Amino acid sequence: MPSFDPKTLATNNLHSYLLSAVAPRPIAFASTMDADGNPNLSPFSFFNVFSSNPPIMIFSPSRRVRDNTTKHTLQNVEATKEVVINVVNYDMVHQMSLSSTEYPEKVNEFEKSGLTMLKSDIVKPFRVAESPVQFECRVNDIIKLGTEGGAGNLIICEVVKLHIDDDVLDENGTIDQKKLDLVARAGGSFYSRAKKGFFEIPKPISTLGIGVDNFPDFVKNSMVLTGNDLGMLANIEALPTQKMVEDFVTDISERHPNIKKLTHRQKHKLARNYLSFGDIESAWKILLS
Repeated sequence: MPSFDPKTLATNNLHSYLLSAVAPRPIAFASTMDADGNPNLSPFSFFNVFSSNPPIMIFSPSRRVRDNTTKHTLQNVEATKEVVINVVNYDMVHQMSLSSTEYPEKVNEFEKSGLTMLKSDIVKPFRVAESPVQFECRVNDIIKLGTEGGAGNLIICEVVKLHIDDDVLDENGTIDQKKLDLVARAGGSFYSRAKKGFFEIPKPISTLGIGVDNFPDFVKNSMVLTGNDLGMLANIEALPTQKMVEDFVTDISERHPNIKKLTHRQKHKLARNYLSFGDIESAWKILLS
């Protein structure tokens, strides 16, 4: 059995071992707001509940390993001392993943991921309407664990109000874990679905996905595509050109001879089929054909 002294390992290697071994981990989908009122949304898997009286949750945005910078979430809670922690179920996992993209400051990840901002009752940050459970929190303390890349920052949050979707409650008014269908984070690109086990989601592209806010309206407002479908479609650097679409349609015309006559709804169903295999580029070409 290999053994390691943490002090002898590169931080990125130690980070990988820790995240792969301590898994699956719950996800804090943290909604914050900067001092000027700009919304921010980002997921964190260094997270758990630590007390029920008072109700305390802690999550930790770490300093980036590559350049020792801090995340917008940390900067925002330092400035405002408020956060909403939203839980993540399977129906929104791709949109959650997209929101982890390192968009520039003041870019609204709600808009990029296609998630809905819902006004909170007590704190200023918005709730994620699609999340089945949302915790409005005030920040009691922030404990910095170090000053180098990879160092955590424990954000100690006290829940001041919680919201639970009726759809995840049983006849006794308690949460049904199967209905909740939570997902958790593991190492690399792995996640765990409470009902099904491990699955993978490719990390968001480093060149920044276009985001749902840049979709054509007929795609953004689709009655067929799910939130997860939109999250996958948004993780692309640029839409295919008309020439690329025309060439693709020619190439698949033998397999789909009626593609040019399909309605929007039929194209969206066909695109979903390609998305089920992770083929985002082909899905877009079908949608734009």
